Amino acid sequence: MSNQPDASSAADIAGASRALGDQEGALRNRRLARSIAGVLAFEGFTMSINGIGSPWIAKSFHLDESGIAGLFAWISLSAIGAMGLSRMIDRLGRRRMLLVCMAGTLVSALAAAFSTNIAAFALCEIALYAFIGATIADGIVILAEELAIEERARGQSWGGLGIGLGGGLCLLVMPMVASRYSWRWVLVLASAMGVAALWRAARAIPESDRWQHAAATGTTSASSFYDVFGQLYRRRAITILVCALLANIAAVAGSSWAYFHLVSVVGLAPGAASVLMLVGGGVGMLGFPLAARSCERYGRIPTIFVAGLMTGLGALAFYWGPPAPLGLRWLWIEVTYCCFTAGLSAGQVGGNSLATELFPTAIRGAMMGWFALVGAAGAVSAQTLIAVLAARLGGLSIVVGYLSLLAIPNAIIVALFLPETRGLSLEASAMEEAFEESR
Repeated sequence: MSNQPDASSAADIAGASRALGDQEGALRNRRLARSIAGVLAFEGFTMSINGIGSPWIAKSFHLDESGIAGLFAWISLSAIGAMGLSRMIDRLGRRRMLLVCMAGTLVSALAAAFSTNIAAFALCEIALYAFIGATIADGIVILAEELAIEERARGQSWGGLGIGLGGGLCLLVMPMVASRYSWRWVLVLASAMGVAALWRAARAIPESDRWQHAAATGTTSASSFYDVFGQLYRRRAITILVCALLANIAAVAGSSWAYFHLVSVVGLAPGAASVLMLVGGGVGMLGFPLAARSCERYGRIPTIFVAGLMTGLGALAFYWGPPAPLGLRWLWIEVTYCCFTAGLSAGQVGGNSLATELFPTAIRGAMMGWFALVGAAGAVSAQTLIAVLAARLGGLSIVVGYLSLLAIPNAIIVALFLPETRGLSLEASAMEEAFEESR
């Protein structure tokens, strides 16, 4: 008898090897997604400190409403630094810059905690938010480049959940710490969290294989910060940046004033408003996993379109309703707030998936930097429009309702002018080969 295995045995061995390789790859992808989610949870916690702690920050520096708004406007200049750091993500590597920016975040948070002069505090905060913006952009890029085709949207949902959970933790911690001790201790806590997150990220997050290939072939060094507006990608870049501006105006307007609206306009007690927002925001986070499934089943563009409708109409109903004769006012508030926040969550997953998949490895980080810059411009525009129009149009809530509707034309523009990327490899969706040939 022959000692050689028969064909069926060889096939079984090959099949088992492939299955084992698939299991190992799936395990590695899950570990990477969770590691990035942990990094973004730390960044989400730190990023939320100013918004949640604004009453205590204003009191500490003796600022009125205009003064605290002016301080936050200066801090918005961090978007320029985030854009520059995002370009370095393309030049120096994803993993290296992720660790550098995380270290920058924790050091800047600690420096801000001990800044008693408002000018020094503003400078530390500008650096802090520049590092936060670059870290978030880097994490989004790593998820897009390292996960399998069918797992990219799910990975972006993990990232969004991380940011949301970090912000929710800050919402719980800030009142307890600031009322008993000082809001500055929350920055110290963020810095301590950053040390733990940095240690874990250094152990768990590898360098992007796609970036290593692009760097080895010289594509990254030959690329320019302005290649996103080159002939190949001009239509995509302009469309995405216009949509980012509209989406951020709608999102910032709707999300920034929800607590103020419930307490000052609707007349709820502060405790009741906090409970409604915590419950509604928690339910709204279901938008992350639901959007991931929708992106893979129906596509990125349909997901963004539905999310835009939910965001715009949900925020409008939240800020303009409920109708006077309607009972159970709290139910209207809760349902519309859930709809609005779920739309924001879903739009973040679809938007991040699409934006990272439409541009090649050499300029993917740069595009996320442009994305962050336009997002900051949208935030400043939203607050300026609210300040200018509130008295003229009948109140802050009326203006916020109007601005929230900008999420709908954003969704329509995406559907009309951007290609679908569901099921495509990054090389195909980003036209990598055409870009490399143009160098």
